[in-house]
Amino acid sequence: MQYLLGLDVSTTGSKALLIDETGAVVASHTTPHDLSQPFPLWSEQNPADWWSGMVRSIRAVLNQIDDPGAIVGIGLTGQMHGLVCLDAAGTVLRPAMLWNDQRTGAECDTITQTIGAERLIQLTGNQALTGFTAPKILWVREHEPDVYGQIAHILLPKDYIRFMLTGEYKTDLAGAAGTSLLNVAERRWSEDVLRELVIPAAWLPEVHEGPQVTGVVSAEGAALTGLRAGTPVVGGGGDQAAQATGVGAVEPGIVALTVGTSGVVFAPLASYAYEPDGRLHAFCHAVPGQWHFMGVMLSAAGSLQWYRDTLAPDENFGVLTDEAQDVPPGCEGLVFLPYLTGERTPHPDPLARGAFVGLTARHTRSHLTRAVLEGVAFGLRDSFELIKSSAAGVVNEVRLSGGGAKSPVWRQILADVLGESLVVAEAIEGAAYGAALLAGVGGGVWPDVPTAARQTVKLGERINPGDAASAYEPVYQLYRDLYPALKPTFHALAE
Repeated sequence: MQYLLGLDVSTTGSKALLIDETGAVVASHTTPHDLSQPFPLWSEQNPADWWSGMVRSIRAVLNQIDDPGAIVGIGLTGQMHGLVCLDAAGTVLRPAMLWNDQRTGAECDTITQTIGAERLIQLTGNQALTGFTAPKILWVREHEPDVYGQIAHILLPKDYIRFMLTGEYKTDLAGAAGTSLLNVAERRWSEDVLRELVIPAAWLPEVHEGPQVTGVVSAEGAALTGLRAGTPVVGGGGDQAAQATGVGAVEPGIVALTVGTSGVVFAPLASYAYEPDGRLHAFCHAVPGQWHFMGVMLSAAGSLQWYRDTLAPDENFGVLTDEAQDVPPGCEGLVFLPYLTGERTPHPDPLARGAFVGLTARHTRSHLTRAVLEGVAFGLRDSFELIKSSAAGVVNEVRLSGGGAKSPVWRQILADVLGESLVVAEAIEGAAYGAALLAGVGGGVWPDVPTAARQTVKLGERINPGDAASAYEPVYQLYRDLYPALKPTFHALAE
């Protein structure tokens, strides 16, 4: 039996997932790590915590098999956009700045003014956003010149794990596309952007396709983890590209809908395209020669988590969502805006805020709960509307995954609001599973990524839109009017 290892450096933990050559999960272990927010808008982690956590997780899953030498490939995935700064000896110079760090508003303005808004979107597929890597580099240059002067290498979070495993400074194209430094159409670092932002090209790692072998486990990495020295490590992918791979969204027409802490609508593209206003992300896929459009809302299941923790901390999620089933669509005039941590799509606004609108004395906890579920569904529909009107074209199938997919009530609300049939993808292991599939292609278990997905991804229940779908149309239009109306208030309150 051959095995494949998927490693995922998420915001909350370092995960190791072991699958066999049929795609069956053999073992999974996650070691949690802490998040530091020393100042408002800051979000940082210590890369040493990722590595020590990953070592523990790898050793935990290796205990489930007799021979680590039976692992024929390792795939990497993890949080995108983060900045790890290293000196010439490979020593980390400062805590990593994460994807949800929002301190770089001024630097985003500088990038947009320097490159030009339209040209930046044409080159990189995206606007300059506070979460991305390039503005973080400029922030370090402006605010920490002593650190900046020592930088010799820049890595993304999962690529720090690659470096510790293999000694190689390399990355994957899906992750690199989220830096604002990649020429996404040509799948290479953008000489124009690097030159105009005065960022040395020598700092950046080599870019590789998702299933491409980028190095092998070193003797040092093997001694620490228990892996066999010489085990191939493939490029892998950023967490969303790996998640999409894990549910089989590896061909145009198959759309992945992930309702996790954030919400993501992911649509593969056979050729490069970009949304002219930058409202959709345009990135490289982990599948060689493919790209994708992606809409992102920052607080999807995170909205329900906040609601439960704040207003019903002792209640089970299932009890809350079951109560919402008895409330009519539209919650009798109550609408929730899910912008609890700002927003990305279609409103790239870190100062957007959450709100209940239309609250009256007749509304109960059940109404509030359903309003949260519907508000998240409306936010995801914003992304769907953009994708359906874009070069992504026809949506043939929507595959649903993530923690929010566990709720039957929420699944039906999503189908009704989106007006789409949803198929539940049984991808309980998320992005790590996609990383393991990419490792299988690189290790020769499968000839290509679509074949790997067809032979391993398991699909479950299909949810069709019901009678409530038509009732949501006028409510969705009211929802769309709320952000423009409340934006001045949001920004005034933020200041």
